[in-house]
Amino acid sequence: MSDAVRSRALAETRPGATVASVEPLGRGNRKRTEVVRFKSAAPVVVQFSETPAATRTEAALLTAVGERTDVPVPRPLGEGVVDGTGWLVTPLVDGRDLHEAFVDLGPAGRRGVARAFGRWLAALHEAFRFSGCGRLAVDGAAGEAIDAELVLGRDASLSVPDPVSADEWLRRYGERHVDRLPEEFDGLRARLRDAFREPTASDAEPRLFPWDFRPGNAIVADGAVTAVLDWEAPLAAPRGVSVAKTEHLVVDWYVPVAETEPLRRAFRDGYESVAPLPRVERAHCAAAVASAAVDGEGVVTNPRYPPVDRDAAVEFHRGALRRALGDADE
Repeated sequence: MSDAVRSRALAETRPGATVASVEPLGRGNRKRTEVVRFKSAAPVVVQFSETPAATRTEAALLTAVGERTDVPVPRPLGEGVVDGTGWLVTPLVDGRDLHEAFVDLGPAGRRGVARAFGRWLAALHEAFRFSGCGRLAVDGAAGEAIDAELVLGRDASLSVPDPVSADEWLRRYGERHVDRLPEEFDGLRARLRDAFREPTASDAEPRLFPWDFRPGNAIVADGAVTAVLDWEAPLAAPRGVSVAKTEHLVVDWYVPVAETEPLRRAFRDGYESVAPLPRVERAHCAAAVASAAVDGEGVVTNPRYPPVDRDAAVEFHRGALRRALGDADE
């Protein structure tokens, strides 16, 4: 990423401001992210992607989420393309990483966070409906000349360029993630693939699937979530998948199995305060848990905070996958 891209992004969003510091962040698998601070202007977060359509789509989604729901998101200040690199600028939201803060909250505070995530997910499902499942894009984003005002304005339209049916999408999504699991999961692989081939009877109308909707992508201040971050590569999918995955990342990720029920009930109560909870089937749960077991590089993810080591993480994911398949807790 050249300095010219950053300079253009800052010239359009903080014109005349003098840069005091640039701090690279590790956030995001497909993009580079920096915090830029100024001598006399509010700091910003700048994202860069070698796929301009990606930043364009994320900018359009953030704008639409801010307009259609009460989900706290940083509203884009600008987006564009320089020398084939897409950029997106948003305000820096102050606060503490909720992934770290969650374990310090009392029981009531944790239930409040779980309820909020449930309510926000339902609001996203109600606000974004699609004709098929798949990767989302801004209409016309394949062309480099799309107007930034259109992307950041109320006329931005998100759609699925290559839609597939709910059952076909679920099979492809689940199998792709199962194929990435390391050898410790070999004993579960065949059963997982069988589950993905089961026909689902839940509502098949695709809704927004914020696939990384979790405390680790949220900022908290004074006991309240002030921003949910990282909306890259959004998908349209059956509601059951995103309910299963968000519940897994908010509830199961942080507390032992024996202590999950109050948080699970709070999450579902939050969802049902906005819309009826969809039927979450075995295939939805299996796909959701498998997709959370490894990161974008195929490395086993580490649940809990502080994060557990790899051996404990493998046991956590295997247990979660067995429960998703309907096995009784050992």
